Amino acid sequence: MTEDPLAPLDLAFWNIESTGHPMHLAALGVFAARSPSAAAHAADLLAARTAAVPGLRMRIRDVWQPPAPRPSLAALRRAFPAPGEPLTAALGRPLVSALRRSLAFGGATREPDPGFDPLDHIRLHPPTACFHTAAGQLMGRPLERTRPPWEAHVLPGEDATRFAVLFKFHHALADGLRALTLAAALMDPIDLPTPRPRPAAPPRGLLPDVREVPGLVRGALSDAGRALDIGAAVARSTLDMRSSPALTCPPSGTRRTAGAVADLDDVHRIRKSAGGTVNDVLIAVVAGALRRWLDERGDGSDGVAPRALVPVSRRRPRTAHPQGNRLSGYLIRLPVGEPDPLARLGAVRGAMDRNKDAGPHRGAGAVALLADHVPPLGHRIGGPLLGQAARLWFDVLVTSVPLPGFGLRLGGDPLDAVFPLAPLAPGHSLAVAVSTYRGRVHYGLVADGAAVPDLDRLAHAVSEEVKTLITACDGRQGRFGAAARR
Repeated sequence: MTEDPLAPLDLAFWNIESTGHPMHLAALGVFAARSPSAAAHAADLLAARTAAVPGLRMRIRDVWQPPAPRPSLAALRRAFPAPGEPLTAALGRPLVSALRRSLAFGGATREPDPGFDPLDHIRLHPPTACFHTAAGQLMGRPLERTRPPWEAHVLPGEDATRFAVLFKFHHALADGLRALTLAAALMDPIDLPTPRPRPAAPPRGLLPDVREVPGLVRGALSDAGRALDIGAAVARSTLDMRSSPALTCPPSGTRRTAGAVADLDDVHRIRKSAGGTVNDVLIAVVAGALRRWLDERGDGSDGVAPRALVPVSRRRPRTAHPQGNRLSGYLIRLPVGEPDPLARLGAVRGAMDRNKDAGPHRGAGAVALLADHVPPLGHRIGGPLLGQAARLWFDVLVTSVPLPGFGLRLGGDPLDAVFPLAPLAPGHSLAVAVSTYRGRVHYGLVADGAAVPDLDRLAHAVSEEVKTLITACDGRQGRFGAAARR
């Protein structure tokens, strides 16, 4: 393992973080315990297996200037013109190398931690009556930035029939798919077919050969046009916004978590009846739950249409191992003010279809792509300001985290539920993450502890909204059936 410069979006997440707003994502896995000592055994297994996962030994180190590469025979050969190569191309290579290093000024690297100790990252806690209560307290604590930024907290249940593990990963270390890969590597081994290795791409510098300058210019102009389009869309998204004060708040530095579970068959039943995709239904459930929750707490939902950021991974599952966040996103307005549940689903479906037609490289939701156009020093200086501006861009995060279809075990104890937990942006009071695992849908809710003391009520509203959509679909089918009989 060698030093690896942080990708632009990773660097943005690293610099956005503050004490009151840690930028880690997490997952709360709940296991069925086969013995009273299952939790302690799980903690021992995690500590023993950690050393075999290279990605968990990587720390992030701020650097002002990356170290110069060691000269090699190949580098010495490149210092001289190749047969038939113009002399200007050979003379330009040192200049290109110097320019590449200057553009990396003020960045950070991902590198092995020479003092890595698994016991610094694995913690066994006293028994708890509520896993989410304990997880909320732990989510408010930033990760230690001087060592590999991840932790695993083993939480025994008071009745000794269950235990939970809270995995925390800094967003600069891993996106959702990468975090899943790292956590799954600590579970019990599973016999899976070995994927065929893909040919490695040839190494490529930040700047191409001088003979590719015309293509570089065309690409730069295209990128600049796309960046301007995204910036204009972000500016338009701030106009005529109607959200709820319950979704924005002054930061308190505290966190609460809660979870809701739905049957995946019910979600498919709604999808087949009302149309759209599974993801459309899951987002519509969030919109309906917010409406129910706002009305119950007396805040009112009429006319409310908060902007939801729906992240989109640009990484295929087979490329989960390369490090670095590869994210874009869609921005939609949640139809919270719409009283009809099927009309809410239709509005979500239409908004998502328009986003998909435009693609993940356009629109206000693609603002993460702008990170590629900012030099490292810009991330270091502007990161805190960018974090504070998040509430001007969107009101709530609604993200989906892919999970494997097969069952996982730790020390032989089966994983029964997985609640993904997303980081909370500055000025926001709520983030929602969704995953499907073994026939069930798990909603993981993270909120500012002071702004949303009734997060459990919102989790209950999620479950109730699924029932409401089923009832609405059954009612519509009944009306269609009666009309057909007439």
